[in-house]
Amino acid sequence: MSAPAGRRFPPRYGRVLAVALGLAVMLAVAWLAGRRAERSALADLDRQARFTLTIQAGALRAEMQRQSALPLALASDPEIAALLKAGTGAEPGLADRVGARLAAIAGATGAAVIYVIRPDGLTVAASNAGADGSFVGRNYAFRPYFRDALATGSGAQFALGTVSGRPGLYLARRIGDRAGVVVVKIEFDAVEAAWRAAGEALFVTDPRGIVLVASDPAWRFRTLRPIEPDAQARIRADLEFGDAPLAAMPLFPAADGLVRVGRGAEPARLALLREAPVAGTDWRIHSLTPITGAVARERDQARAIAVLATGLAGLGLAVWLGRRARTRARLREAAARGAELEARVGERTRALSAANARLRDEIAERRRSEAERERLGRELAQAGRLAALGQFAASMAHEINQPLAAIRSYADNTGVLVARGRVADAAENVAAIGRLTDRIGALTRQLKGFARRASGRREPVAVDALLRGVLEVVAARAEADGTPLAVEAAPDLAVIGDGARLEQVLVNLLQNALDAVAGRPVRRVAVSVASEGERVGIAVRDDGPGIPEAVRGQIFDPFFTTKADGLGLGLAISRGIVEECGGTLSVADAPGGGTVFRMDLVRAPGPGARAEAAEATA
Repeated sequence: MSAPAGRRFPPRYGRVLAVALGLAVMLAVAWLAGRRAERSALADLDRQARFTLTIQAGALRAEMQRQSALPLALASDPEIAALLKAGTGAEPGLADRVGARLAAIAGATGAAVIYVIRPDGLTVAASNAGADGSFVGRNYAFRPYFRDALATGSGAQFALGTVSGRPGLYLARRIGDRAGVVVVKIEFDAVEAAWRAAGEALFVTDPRGIVLVASDPAWRFRTLRPIEPDAQARIRADLEFGDAPLAAMPLFPAADGLVRVGRGAEPARLALLREAPVAGTDWRIHSLTPITGAVARERDQARAIAVLATGLAGLGLAVWLGRRARTRARLREAAARGAELEARVGERTRALSAANARLRDEIAERRRSEAERERLGRELAQAGRLAALGQFAASMAHEINQPLAAIRSYADNTGVLVARGRVADAAENVAAIGRLTDRIGALTRQLKGFARRASGRREPVAVDALLRGVLEVVAARAEADGTPLAVEAAPDLAVIGDGARLEQVLVNLLQNALDAVAGRPVRRVAVSVASEGERVGIAVRDDGPGIPEAVRGQIFDPFFTTKADGLGLGLAISRGIVEECGGTLSVADAPGGGTVFRMDLVRAPGPGARAEAAEATA
């Protein structure tokens, strides 16, 4: 039965209908916004994946190019050619010399192993000769890279090592007129570790679809597509991948060009699979970008924004309609509220006048506070400058005290030598006094640079010259105390730093060591030098009583000392100097008793490396 003409529905029915219509609009807008956000998120992930592939493919190519020229260079080596030509009649020690040089080249270039093979496939020299799993004496005639190099001049193959059990890329080059083959093996452990550290899911495949390098070790030697039985038989015969089952990668196609990635018992996760070629090879690099979290997050955010925007629009419409109704009502009440409004205006004017008075008082108080703050800031800055200047003056007094003590010792010895007629020895002492005077001059020049902050010069410093300069300062005291001073020579080592300031550090450490052994029945102080890769360690050891565990953590703090007449600045200044030179200074207990202070510095390139760098620059 229809409602009579002109009859309206109750207001509550209209409100319910409006709410229902608004909810329907909000849901529709949220769904459309979610779909658009999903497509936008997938496009962003796709761009990110392609960019990552470009970067990682270039890095992988650079790693391979770094090693690709090595076999060609070694193929023309005269000693390797002489070893292959002589065969079993080679001069004694030739194979050992070749192996030692190959080991040095492998260590310098980062190659896993370098070895030389005779035409019959027998290895006669290798960089791992003498180690467990040495390649020397093993036959590799079955390897395709060996056969290709012997036949065409060069060969390459990615395979699992039959001895080491580690996968890698073998680059081979023929020597002379089929005199033999030199092989360099590259391993990609560092590349895989970098991928894992960056959280990237990447893997590299060969033309057959076999995974060679992967961020997940479980993917290695899996396949993107099935391998025919005869191809699997050839792979087994060539011992390319050991007994790897060559199982399929846990990738399953999904909608919209995506894949699901399985991982053991974990549920499969949706990912974006993209690939790109590795320039200069027939390999391809693939990336798996998880999309579940990113896409869901973007979709949910878009839906929330759409719901919020739609809700705000509906709320704004409702507010506008309500305001329109209220405006009409207020217009009807305007006449009655005129008098009341005038009264309120007067009351508000009085309140504003009182508020203005309070505001002026607050402004004046704020200005007084600002002036007080500026005064306190100036006083604090002046106190800081006075404290810094006092600390620097104390440190300069401590640093100058050491060469002054050495000058006094040399001067006393010079008088004795002149009295004995040993003029040449006295002249050497006078020259040493001159050098120590120059050192004091350098220290006072540092005081001039206090205001402008010293530049912290870094340059190659020969370790031997550094040790000789230190001995000039402390040798006289060690001899007077009857303390044996053993200093290890380092003729081929240099470090990066400021030579004069590093001498200050070593002089301070040796003076402390001599203080530590003073008065003991058995006294000995030693300086040792060790080279470890790109670092050089200089250690000062004494046979003194050692440093208690309770105070070792404070030993480098300014003004902390265990000496009755010490300032407590020597070790704090020394650590600051070493750190400015890019190194570290540490303390530890010496084996058998005593203390070891170790200074680790950056190793400087040798004379040969600097000459090559100068030629390249020219």
